[in-house]
Amino acid sequence: MNILDKIVADKRKEVDLKKTLITIPQLEASVMMERTSLSLADALRKSNTGIIAEHKRRSPSKSVINQNLNVQDVAKGYADAGVCGISVLTDGKYFGGSLDDLVLARASVNIPLLRKEFIIDEYQIVEARAYGADVILLIAAILSREEIKTFSETAKSMGLDVLLEVHNEEELHKSIMPSLDMLGVNNRNLKTFEVSLDTSKTLSEQIPDDFVKVSESGISSIEAIQGLREFGYKGFLIGENFMKTDNPGVGAKVFIDELNK
Repeated sequence: MNILDKIVADKRKEVDLKKTLITIPQLEASVMMERTSLSLADALRKSNTGIIAEHKRRSPSKSVINQNLNVQDVAKGYADAGVCGISVLTDGKYFGGSLDDLVLARASVNIPLLRKEFIIDEYQIVEARAYGADVILLIAAILSREEIKTFSETAKSMGLDVLLEVHNEEELHKSIMPSLDMLGVNNRNLKTFEVSLDTSKTLSEQIPDDFVKVSESGISSIEAIQGLREFGYKGFLIGENFMKTDNPGVGAKVFIDELNK
């Protein structure tokens, strides 16, 4: 079993358990359901920088990245730095995140929040909305075309933006559909964890222009972003590069100022 299969197997158990504790009608009663969502796709289209900064404590490939910071400070720091949106990891077992992180980030900032999660059930989409997310992530590697369609249409009906993540051509071709807002190319091979920005460059011309193109993983320099822009990318998801510092917000600000020069 590769790491992705393991995560998904654990996630199915976790979601089944949660459903016994909190029902969908209970989630739908959340006060957050009333708020107007913020569109990350729109923010990226209008932005000069396109930075989506991530809150991530650890990962299967890096173990601990940063356990010492609280999510409110990180989110506020990112927002002050001028990022377009914040990605909040909510997986506990492998990434040390939680839905509380999403709620605290939501209470701290008024910019688009992406729930970064391994979504395998519509329940998690309702949950994302109930806990203050504006955007959900769908990972093509773990979903069928039918699931991508159902989940993305559900998200859109709830006013959420959808970022679909692919790793290769095959995943891209099964995923293209009108109910997506953004297409993200993950430069990390989830089976080997090796990273190559060439993945984004190779796939870029096969992504129709109706979608905002986002490049994810392994982006740590201004040059990398400038290179990816030439391939039509408007969004750049950066996590470890900021999170491994003592003050991710300052790291993001220095990076964005440099990018704006």
